[in-house]
Amino acid sequence: MTNNNSTPVLEMIHVEKHFGGVHAIDDFSVKIEHGKIHGLIGPNGAGKTTIFNNITGIYAPDAGQILFNGTDITGTPPHRIAQIGIGRTFQNIRLFANMSVIDNVIIASNMDAKYNLPGALLHSGQYKEDEKKLREKAIDLLSVVGLQDKLDERANSLPYGHQRKLEIARAMALNPKLLLLDEPAAGMNAEESVELANFVRFIRERFDITILMIEHHMDVVTNLCDYCTVLNFGKTIAVGTPAEVKADPEVIRAYLGS
Repeated sequence: MTNNNSTPVLEMIHVEKHFGGVHAIDDFSVKIEHGKIHGLIGPNGAGKTTIFNNITGIYAPDAGQILFNGTDITGTPPHRIAQIGIGRTFQNIRLFANMSVIDNVIIASNMDAKYNLPGALLHSGQYKEDEKKLREKAIDLLSVVGLQDKLDERANSLPYGHQRKLEIARAMALNPKLLLLDEPAAGMNAEESVELANFVRFIRERFDITILMIEHHMDVVTNLCDYCTVLNFGKTIAVGTPAEVKADPEVIRAYLGS
């Protein structure tokens, strides 16, 4: 699946998701161009994570279409979403806590392996070759995120900010063209948030990827995002640059306060 840079990397068209009588997503549309960082902001319960879950196949929309590089992926299962080039992190960090830093990334890279189960059991030549390549790839990714000196440490022994970086390295192991970041600055202080914003910008440029992120830290949104969509009760109430949405009266009433 390729992108000629004129087709939006992600397009959601009149997407809806209902849970009983609750419209978690109500007629939601968005276009995200190649190489952009697009923020999803809004109060808790606005539908932001539900949008991520619809993109990644955890939920199937009740209405509307989701296009990735011009191809309809509406309702595609999660494993296939990962294969076609969409990676994701979660609001609550999801690592293999008791495994080493490098093994966390190697496991995420296994989609690249060519060996089969008998080959793995017998440690065939293909298995050894693939394992060597996966380890090299994992080391390269961990070097990019600054964790090359933590390879053998347990994931749950890392400081919180390093765990975030490890989670992003795992997502990048899927070779994504679109990266979904769910509140990457959650739990960080102001200094850590600035460092994270610089890191996300670096990842975008280093891997030439497009990023859709949910974030409550408005300083991170302002410093990082090219455009923002603001949600409230599942509906879009504003779209624009961070400066534009911060000045929107309806956004101020619903989310930012006076």
